[in-house]
Amino acid sequence: MKAKKKKRQDDFQKVKLKVGKKKPRADNATNTNFRTRGICLPDQLKRDTSGPTTHRQLGITELLSQLHHYSANVKHSALLGLKELLSLSPSLLEQHLSRLLSEVAAVLADKDGNVRVAATRVLRFIAQSVPAERVAPFFPLLSAHLTCAMTHIEPGIQEDAMNVLDIFLEHYPSLLSSRPVVLLTNFLELISHRQHSGGARKAQDARGRTWTLSVHPDRRVTSQQWRLSVLLRLGNFLQAVVEERPTEEGDLSVRTDGVFSSSGMGRVTPLNLNFEELTYKKIDVKVYENSGATPTPHSTFKLRPEMDPGGVGSKDLDSAETVQSFAGTLVPLLLEVWVEACAGDCSWNSSEGAHLLTPEATSVMFQVLSILQLLRKLPTRRENKDALDAWFRKEYLEDFKQHFMKNFPYGLRDTPKHKKKVDLKRSKQTAAVPSATVEPLALNITLCQVMVSLSQKQGLGQEADGHWLSPLRAFVRDTLGNGVKLSYRQLHMLLRTVWKMVLTQQSRAVTEELLAAVYIYYKQKNLPLQTRSLLLSFYSKLYLQEQEHTHIARSKVLCRWLASLPVQLSQLGHRNPALSAQLIVSIHAAASRGNKELLNSLQTYACRLYDPQDGVVVLLPAESQQRMVQLLYFLPKMPQPLLANLSGCCTTGRISVNLAASLIRLLHFRSSLSSWSVGSQEAALQDVDYISFLFSTLAGFSSEHLAALQDDETALLPSSLSPLCLYQTPLEHFTHHWDVVEEVCRSLETIGSKSQCFDILQNGIFRYLMKLEVVPDSMAAGLLRAVSRLLDLSILPAEQVLRFLSQCCLSLLVLLVFMQQHTPAETNHKRCFLGGAGDDRIGFLSCISFLESRVARLGNTQVQ
Repeated sequence: MKAKKKKRQDDFQKVKLKVGKKKPRADNATNTNFRTRGICLPDQLKRDTSGPTTHRQLGITELLSQLHHYSANVKHSALLGLKELLSLSPSLLEQHLSRLLSEVAAVLADKDGNVRVAATRVLRFIAQSVPAERVAPFFPLLSAHLTCAMTHIEPGIQEDAMNVLDIFLEHYPSLLSSRPVVLLTNFLELISHRQHSGGARKAQDARGRTWTLSVHPDRRVTSQQWRLSVLLRLGNFLQAVVEERPTEEGDLSVRTDGVFSSSGMGRVTPLNLNFEELTYKKIDVKVYENSGATPTPHSTFKLRPEMDPGGVGSKDLDSAETVQSFAGTLVPLLLEVWVEACAGDCSWNSSEGAHLLTPEATSVMFQVLSILQLLRKLPTRRENKDALDAWFRKEYLEDFKQHFMKNFPYGLRDTPKHKKKVDLKRSKQTAAVPSATVEPLALNITLCQVMVSLSQKQGLGQEADGHWLSPLRAFVRDTLGNGVKLSYRQLHMLLRTVWKMVLTQQSRAVTEELLAAVYIYYKQKNLPLQTRSLLLSFYSKLYLQEQEHTHIARSKVLCRWLASLPVQLSQLGHRNPALSAQLIVSIHAAASRGNKELLNSLQTYACRLYDPQDGVVVLLPAESQQRMVQLLYFLPKMPQPLLANLSGCCTTGRISVNLAASLIRLLHFRSSLSSWSVGSQEAALQDVDYISFLFSTLAGFSSEHLAALQDDETALLPSSLSPLCLYQTPLEHFTHHWDVVEEVCRSLETIGSKSQCFDILQNGIFRYLMKLEVVPDSMAAGLLRAVSRLLDLSILPAEQVLRFLSQCCLSLLVLLVFMQQHTPAETNHKRCFLGGAGDDRIGFLSCISFLESRVARLGNTQVQ
C-alpha cells in the first residue's frame, strides 16, 4: 500500500528548480526552428507571346480560368480584364466565342453583385459585336442561364437578370422569341406565386386564380417598382414575339397599306430568298400542296425547326387555346396590379373630371394595357384572333368595365419635387427601375383601343355596347377635335379605334361624329408627311367600305374630304412626290366609283393640274404621271383650255412618248368619233375640239410659240433652193415629236375616210401655217409624214397647200445638205433620222417621192 501511494505522489511531484540552473526541456516540446531558401521561376516573369494580353500581362486563357476562382474579387478582376482584352483585340471573339459565352453566362447568377454587373457588361459588349447568326448555336445555353437567374431565390440576382434580358431583347430578339413559353412562365414567377388553396377555391382554377401577387420585403425597390420593371420587360418580349413571326395583318406598322382592312386578308408579298438569312431568322416559306389550278397553302416549310429539343416552339402561341391558357393566368394578375396601382390615387380628381394618378401608377397601368394588346396579337391567323377576342369578351369584359372604365379618363397628378441629398449607393440600387414616364394621353388612348377591340357588331340577339362605349367615343372626339398634339403612334391607335367604332356601331350619327373629328385634325397645317399619309390612308380605305356598309355610304364628311383632294394636289405639286402619289391614288379610287363631288372638283382644277409648264402631270415621277393620264378617262367634260394644255403636254417632251400616245388614245376613246363606249358614259369632248387637239399636237408648237419664232435670228435663212426659214429643234425634241406624230396619224386614220381627214388637215394648214415664214424642222417633217399617211391616188390636194408642202420638202433637203457638211454627233443623228438610215421608221425621203408624184399629177391636170 505504501509503495502504491508513493508512486502516485511521484506522478504529481513538482520539480524544484534551483536558482541559476537552466530549465530542463519538456518531453512534448515542439522544435520551432526552420530554414528557408529562395525559389526563382523565370518563366512566370516572361510575357505571354501566344496572344494579346491585358495591362496585367494576362491572356484570355488565364482570364477565363480565373472565372472559376472562389474569390469574388478575382472573378470581378477577370471580367474587367476580359472586357479590356476584347476591346483591344476584337479578333479574339471569333476564336474563343464558344468558351467566352459559356464562361461569362455561368457567372450571371453569381452571389456577388459586382461580379454579376461586370458579367453583364461583358455580355453586352459581345452582343454588340457578334451577329445573331453566330450566337444562334450557343443561345440555348445562354437561355438556360438566363432562366436560372430569373428564377433564382435571391432578389438581387433576379433584378440583375432583367438587365441581361434587356441585352437579348435589344440584340437577339429573334433568338429569344423562339422559346416563349419557358420565359413567360419565368415572368409569372417573378411577380407572383402559386397559392395552395383547398376545395373552397377550386371553382376559381378555371379562370387561373391559383396565382397571386407576391411581395418580397428584401428587395431594394418597392413592390410596385419591381412589377413595373417586370411588366416592361414582359411587354418588350411579347412585342419581339409578335414582330418575329409572319402576320396576316399589320397592327402598328408604319406601312398604311392593310392597316385599316376589315376583311383581315393579308397581302401576298414576294420574297427574295436568301438561304443563309433564312437559316437563322426562321422566315416562313409557303409550300403549296397539290397546286393544280387553285393552289392551297396548307403547309409551312421552314429551313430550320423552330422547336429546340426539350423546349416549346413559338408556333405553340399561334393557337388560341395556348394563348388563352397563358392569359387565363396572367390577366387576373394584371387586374390585381391595376387595382393596386390606382387604389391610392382614384380619390384625386381634377377640375375637368379626370382622375389623377402618380407617374409611377400611370406607367404601371400603361404596361398592363400594352400587354393586353400584345396578347391579342399573338395568334397569326384571323380565325384564331377572332376566337381569342371572343374569349376575352366572354371572360373579362365585365372585369375590364369595372376596373378600367370606373375612373376614365385619367390624368397626371402634380407632385412637388423635394431636393434630397444624393446617395450614390442608393442611386446604383434603383438604377434597374425604368425611369421613363408615360403621359396620361397615351394611357387613355391605349385604354380606348383595348376596350373598343372587345366590342362587337350590333345585331339580333346581341347586347348593344353603346352605353359603355359613350365615354370612349367622347374622349376620341374631343382629342381629335380640340387639336391635341399627337405622335404618329398615338394618332394611329386613335384611327384604329375610330375604324373599329364605325364598323361595329353601324350608326350614321356616330360615323359622322367621329369622321368630323378626324377631318378637323386632318385640316391642321404643318402636319408631318407620315401623319398626313396615315390620315389619307384612313379616309381612302374607309371610303372603299361604303358599298358594304350603308351607314358609311354618302357620308357628308367623306364627300367633303373627297372634294378637297384635287385642290390639295394642285397646291402640293411636286414638293412632296410621295404624298402627291397617295393623293392621286385616293382620287383615282373615288373617280372610278363615279363620286360626283370629287369629279366636279377635279373638273374645276383640271387645267391647273394638267398645265404643260408647272402642272402636276409634268412635274411628278413617271408612275404618278401615268395615273394622272388615267384620271382623264373619268372627267365628265374636256373643254378647249384643257385640251390645249394636254396638247402642250404631248409636244413639249415633259412626258414620255409612250405616255403621250396613251393620252392621245384615251382622248380618242372619250370622243364621239370613237365607236367604243362603256355604259351610259357620254362623250367628254366634241368632234371639233378633238380634231383641233389632233392638229395642235401634229403641229408641235402653240400659236404663241410660233409667233415668237418668227423673230428668231438663229433660223436657217431662205434661199433660191430653200424658200422657207427652218428653225432647227434639238434632236431629243425632234425624235419625240416624230413619235407623237405617228400616234396622231393612227388616230386620224381611225376617224373615217382618208379624204375627209386630209380635207381637215388641209384646211388647218391653209388657215394657220401657210402664213409662217419661220417653220420648225420638226413641224415640217411631221406635216409631211402625216400627209404621206393620209394621201392616196384618189386625193388631189389644193394648189396652195401643195406649194407649201413642196417648200417644206425643199427646205428640209437643203437642211440635209447643210447638216452633211457639219458632222457633229447630234447633227449627224438627225440627218440619219431624216434620211431614214439605220432606223425602222419610214424615212423622210419616202415623203419626197410621194409628193413628187402629186406635183406631176397636179401639173398634168393644169395642162389639160
